[in-house]
Amino acid sequence: MDKISLIIPTKNEKESLEAVLKEIENNPYVNEKILVVDSEDDNSIPIAKKFNCKIIIQKKSGYGSAIIEGFENANSDYGCIFNADYSFDPKYFSELIQVSKNFNFVFGTRYTKNSGSDDDDIITLTGNKIFSFITRYFLRIKLSDILFTYVLCNVNSFKKLNLKNNDFKLCIELPTKVKFDNFSYTEIPMKERRRFGGQKKVNVLIDGLHILIEIIKSFKYFLRSK
Repeated sequence: MDKISLIIPTKNEKESLEAVLKEIENNPYVNEKILVVDSEDDNSIPIAKKFNCKIIIQKKSGYGSAIIEGFENANSDYGCIFNADYSFDPKYFSELIQVSKNFNFVFGTRYTKNSGSDDDDIITLTGNKIFSFITRYFLRIKLSDILFTYVLCNVNSFKKLNLKNNDFKLCIELPTKVKFDNFSYTEIPMKERRRFGGQKKVNVLIDGLHILIEIIKSFKYFLRSK
């Protein structure tokens, strides 16, 4: 049976991490759990040490860097981005692995039939829908939920993307390079759970502006493909 390396970007998630790691403990689809933190003082580390986790201290700070460095340390054929806030449900592992037999990248979506989100509010929902519309209809990226990072892929394919963004803008760079580097990809419906304690790490207005700028920059890939 194919197994996966879980890439778990973590920044002071002591409220939720233990529940996350207990839920995936001894999961038959998981080969290793790679916890990526940006500081040796992160309050998640003592919790991770209770479980069989590989703990990586980031060389560069940021959500994007955590994902990139996690994949650099993955030993399985497949890697899966898995948030530490309890919003991602491990029940999708089986389907992700099955679908990945025909696609290099499998993205989760909260915005198609049989999907949804208990964590979205009206502001984040509206922003996500707008950004997804822009990338789908102007960049021709066939994803309905461009900012959802519950993604499973072949580790070597991920490394070939040569991703550069160290922060949340990686959410745009990843599917953009998948599309324009001609990797195969698809999406499956998922239900995002409400995060378990703690605070969101996203600043809606500032991060939304950065996402929009990254989308505009991504048009260079579209123009090169013409």
